[in-house]
Amino acid sequence: MALPLALIAIIGVRTSRADEGTTAEQIVAAMKTLWGSQEGFRANHAKGVVVTGSFVATPQGPGLSKASLFDGEPVPVTVRFSDSTGLPKIPDGADLANPHGMSMKFVLADGVEMDVVTNPLAFFPVATGEEFLALLTAIAQTKPEAQKPTPVERFMAEHPAAPKAFASVQTPSSFARETYHGVDAFLFVDAGGKRQPFRFRFVPAASPDYLFPDDAAKRGPNYLRAELPAALATAPVVFTIQAQLANPGDQTRDPSQPWPEDRKVVTLGTITLDRAVADSAAAEKALVFLPSNLADGIEVSDDPLIDARNQAYAVSFGKRLQ
Repeated sequence: MALPLALIAIIGVRTSRADEGTTAEQIVAAMKTLWGSQEGFRANHAKGVVVTGSFVATPQGPGLSKASLFDGEPVPVTVRFSDSTGLPKIPDGADLANPHGMSMKFVLADGVEMDVVTNPLAFFPVATGEEFLALLTAIAQTKPEAQKPTPVERFMAEHPAAPKAFASVQTPSSFARETYHGVDAFLFVDAGGKRQPFRFRFVPAASPDYLFPDDAAKRGPNYLRAELPAALATAPVVFTIQAQLANPGDQTRDPSQPWPEDRKVVTLGTITLDRAVADSAAAEKALVFLPSNLADGIEVSDDPLIDARNQAYAVSFGKRLQ
């Protein structure tokens, strides 16, 4: 299997620093402490389903970015929807299955691949990889017999964005009826070199629909993973891709601090999903999505969480192939 150059570079960095215990290595280790070592699966978002389709841009994209993604021609896309945690058999309706994931790989006309990684969190619980590691550690240290305030309660009190972020998610009736956010800031680069900070947003054509906890608990353990292929057998599933544009002076470093809702939102195009892959388990094991794997015309911002996610995903991918 050919690996993206970006992944090869990241794995090289990770290998050269393995004996130093990088933050990425520690994050993956902390996840395996929480959920056990599930051989051959992701350290997080272990349970998923892979579908394919195409993306067609609106005329608004070229005004923001020179990326060929926005040329207007259909672009093949592979999408993996997933449950949270490293448990490959977690019931889809469980609280811990939130937040779900929607990760995309676009294959551009020149063969270049571009990845986008999103989830339903309106904003991320923490700002950095180090803080995310501290959150995982606090969860792992919070035992049933732990004295109050527990380590996780102390963490939440010290990081007020975290409980607010987790409160923004619910259990959907379908992977295709949930809005997904790209919580990190990226930069559009137009033909003249102008840069515009933005955040992705993926809005389902079918209105978002969520279940009460009791109703979710009554669903079958694989209802989300089964429902999407069944739906695609009868009709395509459609998402609108939007970009929330930052105003001058809006910060881009901290994904736990959302921009105001009055910021301009531009519709970039439509993803139409029309097929579930024949062997989802094999497809998802081979897939890796890196937030920094971008087309020319889209760049990373100064958000440090982007690199932290790249490193952790690469570490998890390497262990998955072992």
